[in-house]
Amino acid sequence: MAGRGDPSALRWLIGVELAGYRKRAGQTLAAAAKAIGCSTSLVGHFEKGMYFPQPEQIAGLLEFYGAPFWDVDRLTSLCARADQRSWLAPWIDVIPDWLRTFVGLEGLAESEFAYQPMALPGLMQTEEYAQALTAASGFVRQNHNERFVSFRLARAQRLSGAEPLRLHTVIGESALRLAVGSSETRVNQYKHLIELAESENVEFQVLRPECGPHDAGGTGEFVVLSFAEARPVVYLEHLDGAIYVQDPDEVQTYTLVAENLQRVALDPTESVGFVKTLMSET
Repeated sequence: MAGRGDPSALRWLIGVELAGYRKRAGQTLAAAAKAIGCSTSLVGHFEKGMYFPQPEQIAGLLEFYGAPFWDVDRLTSLCARADQRSWLAPWIDVIPDWLRTFVGLEGLAESEFAYQPMALPGLMQTEEYAQALTAASGFVRQNHNERFVSFRLARAQRLSGAEPLRLHTVIGESALRLAVGSSETRVNQYKHLIELAESENVEFQVLRPECGPHDAGGTGEFVVLSFAEARPVVYLEHLDGAIYVQDPDEVQTYTLVAENLQRVALDPTESVGFVKTLMSET
């Protein structure tokens, strides 16, 4: 699995997988604990992402749940990444836990789809744009602004390197027209978007009102993270927290909405052309 993970996110991801297998097998926490010879509370802690299970504990639980051998190999392989040091350590005191979990999961993901109707994705922001956006926010303390911007820039490095994240975004026209900073700041941001679109791993589409109705009309922004060694997860952010959708059927619903958005929005070439038009108007 590529990327820069975070131990807390990795614990959470393994816990989600273990809980899902147990529930699908119709087993209780007590029965699972008995099967591997540990306490019920410890299995519960595994599922909540509070502790890392050992590879043999993962294997024992999955075998008890009747999981196929390739899933046992997949999750024990995922567990082997537990010794990674968190790259988020310098910013622990300026980012909330729910955002830390998301960025940690993003670091573990192979690909990401993001629908952003009102704001540009953080991964795609320039430093000046991020500074202006952060300064206008009431959720970041003034003395933390510079460090929060440095966190955003460090996070954006996920798009480069030997095994970069594959990013596909659908961005609302309102997000592109948002008056962030000076006109020069916005023009430089547009240039950055166009440069990103030239990368093999980054693709964006613009969704205009003229594109017509779509299935995300009532959903707001959302992110679908896909992994090599775990099932996809959907991330929904609200004002002071986040929701993680893990149920396979619910995740599939968001995946279908993402596919619909990609069909309705301007195609990537048209989207770059639209951004160039905005540059000339700014």
